[in-house]
Amino acid sequence: MSELPKTFDPAEIEQRWYAHWESNGLFRPERPGAQPWTIVNPPPNVTGSLHIGHALDNTLQDILVRHARLKGMDARWVVGMDHAGIATQMVVERQLNARQQKRTDFTREEFIAKVWEWKAESGGAITGQLRRLGCSMDWSDERFTMDEGFSKAVLKVFVELHKQGLLYRDKRLVNWDPGLGTAISDLEVETREVNGKFWHLRYPLADGSGFIHVATTRPETMLADMAVAVHPTDERYAALVGKQVRLPITGRLIPIVADEHADPELGSGAVKITPGHDFNDFEVGRRAGIEARDMLNMLDAKAMICQTSDGLIPAELIGLDRFDAREKVVARLKDEGFLLPWTDKDGTEHDAEPRKIQTPFGDRSGVVIEPWLTDQWYVDAATLAKPAIEAVRSGATKVVPKSWEKTYFNWMENIQPWCVSRQLWWGHRIPAWFAEDGSVYVAESEAEAQAQAGEGVALTQDEDVLDTWFSSALWPFATLGWPDDSDPTLGGRYPNDVLISGFDILFFWDARMMMQGLHFMKEVPFKTLYLHGLVRAADGAKMSKSKGNVVDPLGLIDQYGADALRFFMAAMESQGRDVKMDEKRVEGYRNFATKLWNAARFAQSNGIRASEHVDAPRATLAVNKWIVAETVSTVQAMDIAFADHRFDGAANTIYQFTWSRFCDWYLELIKPVLQTEGAEGAEETRQVAGWVLDQILVMLHPFMPFITEELWSKMGDRPAYPIITAKWPMADARALDPEAAQEIDWLIRLVSELRAARTELNVPPGARLALHVRDAHGETLERLTRQNAALARLARVDRAAGEAPAGGALQIVVDEATYVLPLEGVIDLDAERARLTKAIAAAEKERDSLNARLSNPAFAEKAKPEAVEKARADHAEKSAEAARLGAALGRLG
Repeated sequence: MSELPKTFDPAEIEQRWYAHWESNGLFRPERPGAQPWTIVNPPPNVTGSLHIGHALDNTLQDILVRHARLKGMDARWVVGMDHAGIATQMVVERQLNARQQKRTDFTREEFIAKVWEWKAESGGAITGQLRRLGCSMDWSDERFTMDEGFSKAVLKVFVELHKQGLLYRDKRLVNWDPGLGTAISDLEVETREVNGKFWHLRYPLADGSGFIHVATTRPETMLADMAVAVHPTDERYAALVGKQVRLPITGRLIPIVADEHADPELGSGAVKITPGHDFNDFEVGRRAGIEARDMLNMLDAKAMICQTSDGLIPAELIGLDRFDAREKVVARLKDEGFLLPWTDKDGTEHDAEPRKIQTPFGDRSGVVIEPWLTDQWYVDAATLAKPAIEAVRSGATKVVPKSWEKTYFNWMENIQPWCVSRQLWWGHRIPAWFAEDGSVYVAESEAEAQAQAGEGVALTQDEDVLDTWFSSALWPFATLGWPDDSDPTLGGRYPNDVLISGFDILFFWDARMMMQGLHFMKEVPFKTLYLHGLVRAADGAKMSKSKGNVVDPLGLIDQYGADALRFFMAAMESQGRDVKMDEKRVEGYRNFATKLWNAARFAQSNGIRASEHVDAPRATLAVNKWIVAETVSTVQAMDIAFADHRFDGAANTIYQFTWSRFCDWYLELIKPVLQTEGAEGAEETRQVAGWVLDQILVMLHPFMPFITEELWSKMGDRPAYPIITAKWPMADARALDPEAAQEIDWLIRLVSELRAARTELNVPPGARLALHVRDAHGETLERLTRQNAALARLARVDRAAGEAPAGGALQIVVDEATYVLPLEGVIDLDAERARLTKAIAAAEKERDSLNARLSNPAFAEKAKPEAVEKARADHAEKSAEAARLGAALGRLG
């Protein structure tokens, strides 16, 4: 046993122990024949840095994998990084720009070589940061979505899906980022509210009989309008359906169509339809019989005006930026009498109505996104979604919390084709080759494609790469050896046991893993899908750099230690709720670690050392029987919490047991036994205390791995048996002793009541009081005799015989007995009564004032939610204070 330093220093032990674990292969120890247990981490971007969401996500995963390891399983946490196509290409391009170079100065192969160079030198900083958090990942087999084995799996999936008709090339609308020059996913679109305008236009009917009014926030798109839609039941326009409009500026003839997309209650009830530049309009156009190949496109890849296929856009607009074109179009519409003025409340006319508009921006480029009609590769997600829907309905995959199932079903049942191509250089290049006649050959290699095309046919490979979500959808099985490993269970590791994920990527990653896993492995990718919330600022606001409320987890680790941050994340992770960041609570859990450290130092100074047995030592003293039973009950509660994925329940259970039961009560109760020479039961008590401390360290280890490993090593000489590979406690009900538990629980309640009453009545801490008892049963009198020494030390009372003398006294009731403690000469009774009466009046006044505010409907309706919540909390606090003070006054008699 090595003596513990007086001060707990997290930084020193964290670095030392992590290096020890990793260098000795303890994250995946040899366990032949053990039950496999597997979890895969959501692969962070190779460009990424640890943010507070990563800290939550990875803490929860590490808790589960460390728990599984302690349960004796062959636990493996698969780790790796995502190549992050757009983000990585941007990083490298910025480096080139700093040297007055650009990507197109190089061949594709040269640029990709530079990306690999960057990865080798600077990529993957987050892996070191995950180590600082304490993540016990299988670094010996770290994966990368662009490594050779994983890339082989990606190509195979693409080719197989294409062969099966589930992957195809099509012309559809995509989210187009003009700044990056690529299609992006919905997840990469950031919607912002901006100050915009609403222009009101009038389109002339082709027969000259009048006009139809429409409104738009993007007037430049009228250059590619192909219809005007009205609702089928809107009687105002019934006679116009089927007629034509002659568009201003272009002169294009377009039909008036009936479609339910038009809302009779909004504006004029008529809607301009630009199917090539609006997602809703695209669907209206298809319902109107317009094929995607015939839809008009008026923008190029940089969102500059280009000529439509009918050649009707005036030459002076060609080549203009979309926003410059907007000004020109509005000016011309106004000059030609097709712009309807908007009149404000003062009667002043304006060209447009000011509006707050929800506008899509690229989250990386910061450029306004354009719906753009282009040829891309798509996966038939609707077909792949059917087995994934059934897997959740049948319980093959359990979603926790269950409330997310409804969201999952709603999205999957209405899923759209999945665009999987991106216009980048960095990524998995699409394995498709084009012949000069437009024929397409899909194969895993150019040689195979050439064999399909025939000798002498010139082929050119598709320039696009695959969406990174396409490759990461294979993560649960491609990281484990597929397709080379033909074992359908991949060595017992597929399906994975659980996936931990933020709810915000349920559709983009989790659902796609379900689809691909079921399709290629014929089995769900994970048995349980646990969805956690977001980490928000203390006021509940979403964290963002622009708000200045982002919290750096590495800074918290520097200040409080990784264990404290991890414990905060677990204790605050309540199913179905977001986590509110609270640095004071992180500090509180650092204090918890310090308390445990000091408890271990107390143990060492009193001859308590590591237990030599897994089973509880034999106990005869009531206090030892009690703590053994409390330990067993804690193990039972922890087992239930882990089975239900109640991270908060497990964390709070071990916290309360360690802080309250073990440190505050058990160690206090056994001090006389340990510190009195020759005391009966001293050796038994040392053995029990050492065993209980061991169980605490093991149960706490998944949450606080560093301090528990340090204390485990210092409490006994067991170098071949580190806590990371120790054995999880067994909940042996035979250790329960109801009689002993009842006696110590009674003692704790009595001492707690006595302490609280002394505090409320301002009894000096050092004052010893006489304790008179009445109406006590025989069993209670026996307990008082047995626990006389503990009461004298912990409550500073001395048992007194007979009735209490007349006069002011403190009275409390515990079970059937009344305990009377005379206060004459100890405190000024009249002054104390006056103080309590005044305090009660003040508390009641505040309580009633808060109640009146809360009872006012106007307050509940108009006040901010946080103000209402605070008022409720303050009301509850003042109500409890008034009741507590009233009880204290009542005790004086």
